[in-house]
Amino acid sequence: MIKKAPEHPPFYLVRDGDRLIGEMEMDREMIRKFPVGQRIQADLRTGRVPSRLRFYFKFLREVVKATECAPHPKALHQMVKLRTGYTDDVIISGYVVKVPSSVSFESMDEPTFEGFLNNAIRFIASEFGVTPEDVMPERQDRRRSA
Repeated sequence: MIKKAPEHPPFYLVRDGDRLIGEMEMDREMIRKFPVGQRIQADLRTGRVPSRLRFYFKFLREVVKATECAPHPKALHQMVKLRTGYTDDVIISGYVVKVPSSVSFESMDEPTFEGFLNNAIRFIASEFGVTPEDVMPERQDRRRSA
């Protein structure tokens, strides 16, 4: 079944004590569209961290460049998901087949992605002997200056 894209872009809230406030003006504007006093249903979860996803894909590019373990980063990404168990089961001709799950923002919350990222780094280190520090030295420099 194909997942339908959300009708509206998500909006983000920031916790202030026991209140939730729109993070940006666009978020607050969306809230103002509801009448004062009306109940609003919200699906609360931690927002994803885009820089962490960018780090992951940059790491994959560097691993492919250093090891030639896959023809391109997307292929390595699929392998990582399969080998770390981030899969969905589908039935084809009566056989259950594992296919890589999505790590998209809509499919995975931040705590789940953090677990996936840690497992991916461990898998790549054990399978190919490469860590982020090996192929992304600027990451260490940033840590030292912080």
